[in-house]
Amino acid sequence: MGVRVLDPDAPSGSLALEITGDRVTSVGPVAAARTDGAEVHDLDGAVVTPAFVDAHVHATSTGLLVDGLDLTGCADPRTLLDAVAARATARPGALIWGHGWQELGWPHLPSRAEIDRAAAGAPVYLSRIDVHSALVSTGLLDRAPGAVGATGWSDGTLSADAHHHVRRAALAAVDGTVRAAAQRAFLRDAAARGVAVVHECAGPDISSAVDLAALRTLDGPEVVGYWGQAVRDVDEARDLLAATGAHGLAGDLFVDGSVGSRTAALRDAYTDAPGCTGNRYLDADAVGAHITACTLAGVQAGFHVIGDAAADTLTQGLRIAATATSVQALRTRTHRVEHLEMVDAEQRAVLAELGVVASVQPVFDALWGGPSGMYAERLGVSRAAPMNPLAALAGAGVTLALGSDSPVTPVGPWAAVRAAVEHRTPGSGITREAAVAAHTVGGHRAAGDHSATAGRLVVGAPASYAVWDGAGDPAPRCLLTVHRGTTLHSVRSGGVASSRT
Repeated sequence: MGVRVLDPDAPSGSLALEITGDRVTSVGPVAAARTDGAEVHDLDGAVVTPAFVDAHVHATSTGLLVDGLDLTGCADPRTLLDAVAARATARPGALIWGHGWQELGWPHLPSRAEIDRAAAGAPVYLSRIDVHSALVSTGLLDRAPGAVGATGWSDGTLSADAHHHVRRAALAAVDGTVRAAAQRAFLRDAAARGVAVVHECAGPDISSAVDLAALRTLDGPEVVGYWGQAVRDVDEARDLLAATGAHGLAGDLFVDGSVGSRTAALRDAYTDAPGCTGNRYLDADAVGAHITACTLAGVQAGFHVIGDAAADTLTQGLRIAATATSVQALRTRTHRVEHLEMVDAEQRAVLAELGVVASVQPVFDALWGGPSGMYAERLGVSRAAPMNPLAALAGAGVTLALGSDSPVTPVGPWAAVRAAVEHRTPGSGITREAAVAAHTVGGHRAAGDHSATAGRLVVGAPASYAVWDGAGDPAPRCLLTVHRGTTLHSVRSGGVASSRT
């Protein structure tokens, strides 16, 4: 019995997939398969998809949670403080790294004094689920003196620049052995979920060049590394690329923050925080200069953009860069934008005209969309409903690439596909076929690969595929992940291959 192949050009029914070396050499009926001298695997009707691409991850931060504090289930401040106290007792004085709390429905946030008491003097870094704000201890602040008085400073939650200071200090406290273990854990998990390529979104405000360099040396899924730091001219762009080894100067180069932390830049104030319109970290001139420099250097530029005012800044910057270079020059480089949660029709048209890829996270809508979700609480129902407009972006001609922003949401391609289809706002979702394509072909295009076979299972395509048991289930099990002919994950062999492309 053969397999079912999920590819638009694949024949229907039970098929044989023939692989020679690192390429697909045949896709067709089982009866016509050439088996003489071949190694044959009977997959008993399993489903085969192109291997998935997660277009936005943070590997180390995700991997640290294997041994860190998972705070996603904390229903109130007391639960969070108890978790900190238990860890401080178990490992006196050691860094306490936690992630995932969100304060919706909490009576109040823990104070720094409460965290200090629970931590017994240990440095504590507890990121909110969106990783745009954090609760910290005095023990960590002692290592990040620049946070005091910076934008976003308070005696409770730290956001904006103050958060960036403490995050850098927390990451600096992670030694190389722990970091390597975290990165390997992340890569193993990604491979076990059918992911063969990840786009690591690094940068000075979220990780480090050392972290990115270490990640790129490890076996497992291919790492496409981005560095989010603004440049002003082509020489600066080339120097930064040489220093970091990055694929492009894109990813989490912040134009603004997040809706949950009220740091996304808005045209109008937050409904639940009158007078607050969020934070804008770059203006249109800086955005335009960065895109121009990267275009002239021959590499991708990109930005983190969530609020509607930030989307204004992005499109204005794109126009500045198109004038400085040309529309065709921008299209050739395949610049990208992350998240893009609030974007109107005029902005979508600009992105499509200039060939900008939208790297989006559908599970954000599943978690926070709908009339009673976090977006509606922060912005009101009318502003929240049009958020994450996948169908409108695709309809305007913008290429979509799906990802997780792990650890914000877990790496999980089928969860992303399901969320993209079952969008909480009627008419904003896309078809299952379009969602799978955005998580495969779209991911490769987001990294600048426009070849006809990237992310496909057709003759001549790279042998990058995943085999699934129960693909009709909400969470099918990945039996095998292969990238360019190299096995990354196999249920039968029980592990990740020690090879890398």
